[in-house]
Amino acid sequence: MQKVFITGSEGFIGSHLTEKLVRSGYEVTALVQYNSFGQEGWLKNLSQEVLNETNILFGDVRDGEFIRKQTKGFHKIYHLAALISIPYSYNSSKSYIETNLMGTYNILEAARTNNIPNTIITSTSEVYGTARYTPINEEHPLQGQSPYSASKIGADKLAESYNLSFDLPITIVRPFNTYGPRQSPRAIIPTIILQLLNGKEVIELGDLSPTRDMVYVKDTAEGFKVISEEAKCVGETVNIATGQEISIGEIAKALINKINPAAKIKQDQKRMRPSKSEVRRLLGCNKKLEFLTDWVPSISFDQGIKETIDWYTDEKNRNHFGQRDFYL
Repeated sequence: MQKVFITGSEGFIGSHLTEKLVRSGYEVTALVQYNSFGQEGWLKNLSQEVLNETNILFGDVRDGEFIRKQTKGFHKIYHLAALISIPYSYNSSKSYIETNLMGTYNILEAARTNNIPNTIITSTSEVYGTARYTPINEEHPLQGQSPYSASKIGADKLAESYNLSFDLPITIVRPFNTYGPRQSPRAIIPTIILQLLNGKEVIELGDLSPTRDMVYVKDTAEGFKVISEEAKCVGETVNIATGQEISIGEIAKALINKINPAAKIKQDQKRMRPSKSEVRRLLGCNKKLEFLTDWVPSISFDQGIKETIDWYTDEKNRNHFGQRDFYL
């Protein structure tokens, strides 16, 4: 049984990946950012069967000595821990450098010191910025259009340097826009769903024209697993994308049609990104993923949003989301 170490396990994608790997027979240690409440994030949402097989560890990727000690003897590290909110990165850029760049440095140093056979570094499609060409493949120029994307570009390049300089076996996984159960209410799809479920007739959104390549979270988790198990992916950067794009306005209309067809959309200037920072178009190329692994995402957007709506409806009925979540 392979022993794997996951950072950011309590988060949106991390909790799904933790569940996927446990059910696939891995021995999983799930790192959760230490907090005084002992809260385990979205790991609490997993079945007791999965939790019984998960070793939950509290700590912080910014503590290099802690990471080095805790990762000894593992076969793989999946590094997902990061600050991800783009709007917050405008106000607190230094914290993104400390967590996203220095946190990745600590993981890479620990992997090098402990001779970890495989380290998976999580990137983001935001590193590409507004597309210069589509579909966006892994050779597309990197553009730091927000402090968040700049911190992730730095982390990617640092990981690349460890592979080239120290022959450290790493893979950079670059998921496009992941959505699904357990996503933060601040993200576009949960924002719309929660406004609709709470009875709002006018849905407040920012710019409706940008397009995104939306990947359902179960596909994203499967992609991480498939990529990490394929030796040909070591030393590579690999997109997880559907190869299809949909605008923010089209996403809103699809959700409105499923929940409350009478609702209308209102653009709110407060929800707009700075104009030069807005990424206008993200349409990913998954040809490299398919070539290396014979796998591509398969869950349709219609199926994905149905499952997502069902999950948020259940959570709201259990009073896990309320009126204030409109403004998150």
